[in-house]
Amino acid sequence: MDQEVVNGLVTRGTEIGISLLKGAAVFVVGRWAIKFAMNLMSNQMQQRKMDATIIGYAVNTITVALNIVLAIVLLGVFGIETTSFAAFIAAAGFAIGAAWGGLLGNLAAGAFLIVLRPFKTGDMISAGGVTGKVVEIGLFVTTYLTPDNVITFVGNSKILGSTVKNYSASDSRRVEMMGTLHHSDNVEATMAEVRARLLKIPNVLTDPAPEVNIHAFSEWHLTLAIRPYTHSDHYFQVQFDTAAAMRGLLVGVRPHGHGFHADGEEGEESEGAEGGEEEEE
Repeated sequence: MDQEVVNGLVTRGTEIGISLLKGAAVFVVGRWAIKFAMNLMSNQMQQRKMDATIIGYAVNTITVALNIVLAIVLLGVFGIETTSFAAFIAAAGFAIGAAWGGLLGNLAAGAFLIVLRPFKTGDMISAGGVTGKVVEIGLFVTTYLTPDNVITFVGNSKILGSTVKNYSASDSRRVEMMGTLHHSDNVEATMAEVRARLLKIPNVLTDPAPEVNIHAFSEWHLTLAIRPYTHSDHYFQVQFDTAAAMRGLLVGVRPHGHGFHADGEEGEESEGAEGGEEEEE
């Protein structure tokens, strides 16, 4: 083989090798610098006691922007003309924007969720057809942890376009239960005993005080509305404990009204469900 050809191949191989080494070094250092900068920014924002929702959204947004800058720098290291590439990105961005309108809609909705603040990280909400605790408001999706411990992702635009119920916005949440007793029972004494048992249940609030009222009656039985208050975090446990506390005192007891179920979907029992109970002779 001609010596000039060999020298040319060696020179070209050396240049490619040096470019690869430079690119690898820029990539490793760049990724480390981005991670370091984001950790530093996150720590500074946490020290200033900024909301976790804003911290997460800001870190995600800046991380994506810095990674795009790093990619352009790497192209320059490999000898690719970044000016023409920038024009290509602009054209591609326009085409992608037209094709991925829904994705950009989620991006814009995420920004509005941060600005409008209907909920924050850690809140228990029902929105977009899902009920759960908000883990993170991301660039495109919001992450939930549903009551049955399933991580669920919902598009930000779907959340913003739906009715949002924030169960954590108030200090208390009312548990709705229905209890049945016979007409022959001492109603006033039974209601007083129900109130006393409710106050003994852990995490039941005294302010507002539990409510016990006559909800409805028929020829065979009388129905009580049993309504203890608790924090949203203890909603299910108080519901279970209330049912257990009524054992031996009432003929029957069941959940009623607005509430969220273990599958993450919000449900509402109809008042007409009472008609399904067997009539007592």
